[in-house]
Amino acid sequence: MFRKLISYGKQTIDKTDIDAVIEVLNGEWLTQGPFVKTFENDLKKNFKAKYACAVSNGTAALHLTALALGWDENDYVILPPITFLSTANCIVYAKATPVFVDIDSYTYCLNPNLVEEKVKYLRKNGKNIKAIIGVDYAGHPCDWESLRSIADYYDLILVNDNCHAIGAEYKNDICYSLKYADVVTQSYHPVKPFTTGEGGAVLTNNSLVDKKVRLLRTHGVTKNPEEIDNFEGPWYYEMVDVGFNYRITDLQCALGSNQLKKLKKFLTKRREIALEYDNAFRKKIPEIVLPKCAKDITHGYHLYPVLVDFDNYEIDKVTFFKKMYKVGINLQVHYIPLHFQPFYIKNYGYRKGDFPIAEEFYKKEISLPIYPGLTNKELSFVIDSINKYLIE
Repeated sequence: MFRKLISYGKQTIDKTDIDAVIEVLNGEWLTQGPFVKTFENDLKKNFKAKYACAVSNGTAALHLTALALGWDENDYVILPPITFLSTANCIVYAKATPVFVDIDSYTYCLNPNLVEEKVKYLRKNGKNIKAIIGVDYAGHPCDWESLRSIADYYDLILVNDNCHAIGAEYKNDICYSLKYADVVTQSYHPVKPFTTGEGGAVLTNNSLVDKKVRLLRTHGVTKNPEEIDNFEGPWYYEMVDVGFNYRITDLQCALGSNQLKKLKKFLTKRREIALEYDNAFRKKIPEIVLPKCAKDITHGYHLYPVLVDFDNYEIDKVTFFKKMYKVGINLQVHYIPLHFQPFYIKNYGYRKGDFPIAEEFYKKEISLPIYPGLTNKELSFVIDSINKYLIE
């Protein structure tokens, strides 16, 4: 047993990160200062975005995106049921209706064929389908070419919830997101590819979307004299919309800029760990379904999700989790299908059985530890423990 818990994911911090934060602490600005702009410029450069607005977390990024795109109670937005709550909740925040569509059994992302079927069904029934949110699950990009084609044909907005796949490649391009999506949201939570502690951003090439996101990030307040009818002086501001305090601090942005420099190194380590898992389980437990990669994809491995059919073993999923935790390994499941949640059952009429691929995935899925700081000793211990409790 390990003295410290081996989690499914965690941050990787070194002295340069600590020094970056200390620099801010020794300076004049803890928030609303120059490090925010520097971080936003770093994001624009790294992901080839015309605009990047850094915010307090990934949920805030999704919320501001929904509002900036003008979704309302008349609108319907498609998304997968295998994602975190915030992807759907941002639609609800805007009073629009979330429409779940099942996942692809190979990539675990939205199935474009089912998306188009749902769009046709909604249009046929007089529903105002407004947008599609694709989630790059676990670090594997969606079939963005197909989703973009659907969005163009039916005149829909395409949003990329890119939180898992920051640094992944689609068609050999790390900057694929804004080649296909109109708006991209990212999260920099500690388990993500790089971190600001908490934090997120909205990336876009649309100046109007960026302007709206920035306005709503800070209470809906403007100080721009050109946007104020009766500008009274340099102290003057006006609230022109109902906004929020979704600002991110200079402390977080200094950390983020320094972490971003190491993104390539972090991803290399994640891929090395994934390869170790691949090799170990193909030899020892070939029945386990390992993460797969579609053509022209370089996986980001935010998660390492495996599918285990516990009906074929003498241990059930709950007992397996408990035994692993007892020896110091904290596994996780990503995710409980959103249509299983009481809120979405009660308010939107979803039921178990609606999305069979997502449900079968949830029944079998386990997320194994994967993060750059995972040592070889810890990795071997995880592999040995899985072998022990599943097959010995």
